[in-house]
Amino acid sequence: MRVAGDPRPSPTAAMILPPEAHGLVQVLAFHFTSPTYQRASTLLVGAILTTGRRTVANVLRARRHLAPGHRTDYPRVRSRAPWSGLTLGCALARFRLDHVVPDGVVTRVGDDTVDGHPGPNVCGKARHRDPVRSSHSYTAWRYGHTWVVLAVLVPVPVAKRRWALPILIDLYRTPELDRAEKHPHKTPAQLMCRRLRLFLLRSPDRTFVFTGDSGYGTHEVARFCDRHRARRTPISPLHPDANLFAPPPPYSGQGRPRIKGARVPKPRQAAETASRTRLTVVWYGGGTRWVEARTGTGHGYKGGCGRVPLRGVFVRAATGAHRDEYLFTTDPALWADAVVGAYCGRWSIETTFQEARSALGLETTRGRRRSERERSRGRARPRSRSPTPCAPSAGGCGTRPFCHRPGTARPFRNSRTPSANCY
Repeated sequence: MRVAGDPRPSPTAAMILPPEAHGLVQVLAFHFTSPTYQRASTLLVGAILTTGRRTVANVLRARRHLAPGHRTDYPRVRSRAPWSGLTLGCALARFRLDHVVPDGVVTRVGDDTVDGHPGPNVCGKARHRDPVRSSHSYTAWRYGHTWVVLAVLVPVPVAKRRWALPILIDLYRTPELDRAEKHPHKTPAQLMCRRLRLFLLRSPDRTFVFTGDSGYGTHEVARFCDRHRARRTPISPLHPDANLFAPPPPYSGQGRPRIKGARVPKPRQAAETASRTRLTVVWYGGGTRWVEARTGTGHGYKGGCGRVPLRGVFVRAATGAHRDEYLFTTDPALWADAVVGAYCGRWSIETTFQEARSALGLETTRGRRRSERERSRGRARPRSRSPTPCAPSAGGCGTRPFCHRPGTARPFRNSRTPSANCY
């Protein structure tokens, strides 16, 4: 019998996965118990092979006799099994960095996507604006979940552009839903700051560049990255009419010291009057393009949140019909071509969303219980039944660290473990 943390691949998974994927399977083995790991690896392989909706029933139908145990055991992997999605996500993220981006600066991108999930009994469901189907004059609404996704850009030898591999996700909850359940509301930018902080703690030896769209170009994200300026640099769009200020003058000795200085021209006004430099930058899709750029500095300020030094970059494409862009970063030493190239690389996460929907069935998953939603957010807690030491006197096998209390329901059927109470 295999114990928890055994690095050997599952027999059923090893029959299909190539040898190059066994290292990834070993990461899963250290965060699951032995029965849960066998079922999780079965669902993982089945989700890759299944066509159509990625439900548990369809996954088991694709695996057929290669799925051991009773079919009712597999939905419990997400709803009842004692494992943490947050810990597993951090382990997978570290595995990807060690094997794909072993050294250098790590470029991460953030965005949110709407996953349609209709039904009257879906936990966390709300009405969200669909950015793909909406326009400036029309708003399309979808009922389901909005996921805040943090991905890392990795180079691929066979592609011109870098690919965005998702590493951590979180579920955005609407203010009405948080108010009804008496939870403090978190905006997508605040959720992204939590994931950035977590990744900063889990990778103390790496430096990062974070790129997001206008939803994450907020004062809160900029101030958070400025506090960790030695290891983190944000790049996001800047509003053309943003209020910028000069540094505060020296303290005169009378009254309160000033927090901000005089106003400086807005980004739109500064871009119209100043001269621009012609540059060759990395563009969308991995190509290059001639652009005209102009840089400037200023301080962003928000009452009660302090000020943040910003370096603004105005970009106008010399060829094509691309609109003008106003970008900002908190690193004053970052060149304009590096800022534009990093921001254009953000489009890879949009391609990842599209490919995940078409090839992996991202919008065909079905999870209605609260425990499944919380586990996807990385907040799942162990089941309510408190485990006791797996001692022979308590009805256990004496070899596993924990087992169920005698008299409780078996965690899965058709078990081959020495004791029916062990998990």
